[in-house]
Amino acid sequence: MKNRCTIPMWLAKAGYIVMSLVFCAVGALLVARPELSSLVIGRTLGGAMVLFGAVKLVGYFSRDLYRLAFQYDLGFGLLLIALGALALARPGGVLDFLFTALGVAILADGLFKVQIAVDAKRFGIAAWWVTLLLAVTAGAVGLALVFRPWDSARLLTILMGAALLAEGILNLCVAVSTVKIVSHQRPDVIEVTSYEVKDETL
Repeated sequence: MKNRCTIPMWLAKAGYIVMSLVFCAVGALLVARPELSSLVIGRTLGGAMVLFGAVKLVGYFSRDLYRLAFQYDLGFGLLLIALGALALARPGGVLDFLFTALGVAILADGLFKVQIAVDAKRFGIAAWWVTLLLAVTAGAVGLALVFRPWDSARLLTILMGAALLAEGILNLCVAVSTVKIVSHQRPDVIEVTSYEVKDETL
């Protein structure tokens, strides 16, 4: 029986790591430069979300060994692509909507990552508690982004940057600690060849 092809898994893991670093970089940029125009912010966020959404879809269908990191990424991947496309279509006019939508997405992702951390503990992954801590932190920042504790555009941009930074670090940790790829992984479905046996006693 042939082993499963690991190329999609490696692509998904590498893409996850790269896009997590991109989210960290964008988040750090918004924290350091909150005076950036809404047009620049919208285009940057839109492009990053579309790319990360595509990576999440690849991860969902890659079927790595543990099936932890990507198990909820079908819906999240489609959501990120939709939000990113909207931001690219109207980069200067949907920033206010993106604050809320991205906050909800990060909050939901943080909650699902809590479940991943619990599952990782059952798998015996030592860094499960790091994932749990980061998931709670990202969820809390996402929640703050939804409720907006202040009206200042500058402070909201900094908060969005912090949320993206927390989400990037969380996804980076999950990709590194829970995506297990082995060269001898078997396919999920075992093909069985059946033979028809004729009754020769007749």
